[in-house]
Amino acid sequence: MEISKHSMVTLTYDLHIEDERGEVIERATEEKPLQFLFGAGLMLPKFESHLSGLKTGEDFSIRLAKTDAYGDVNQDAIVELPKHVFLVDGNFDDELISVGNTVPMMSSNGQRLNGLVLEINDETIKMDFNHPLAGEDLFFAGKVLEVREASDEELAQILSGGGCGCGDGGCGSDDGGCGSDHEDHNHGGCGCGC
Repeated sequence: MEISKHSMVTLTYDLHIEDERGEVIERATEEKPLQFLFGAGLMLPKFESHLSGLKTGEDFSIRLAKTDAYGDVNQDAIVELPKHVFLVDGNFDDELISVGNTVPMMSSNGQRLNGLVLEINDETIKMDFNHPLAGEDLFFAGKVLEVREASDEELAQILSGGGCGCGDGGCGSDDGGCGSDHEDHNHGGCGCGC
């Protein structure tokens, strides 16, 4: 079976930045592969277009320019927030809010997003809300492990907002899913689009 709309795809990959020999920043292995519903809008569109038509057992090598991945770094997404917004019961959690940590936040309209703490000052916290891979060209090298028809149950779950599945968990899970560490390289999860 070829990869096509609404097929369940399971694959392994190494994700490199800079070039195909650059640093491996994410890895989906045979033990914890990436599994997703093709054509459901869960992955980067150009990533999917390169996979379209591949079959079980086929290798792939994909280069995505930053414009086809997460775009340029948006300077407007680097902001200074008043320190008081981080107070919980009047206390500042300096373990959670420390330089280099990624902190889950919510925008004023209820959108969930992650912010990287860049700097802590007396009155403000400087945070970067760009995707961790913004500004980077992405290089994927991997293998298609399985292509099959999605079950009605899988279609219903995923198309109703269930997300993709990396390994045992979904995006952002704490048990090996895309948002946790693929091979100890947490960069916001699933360079392929989660």
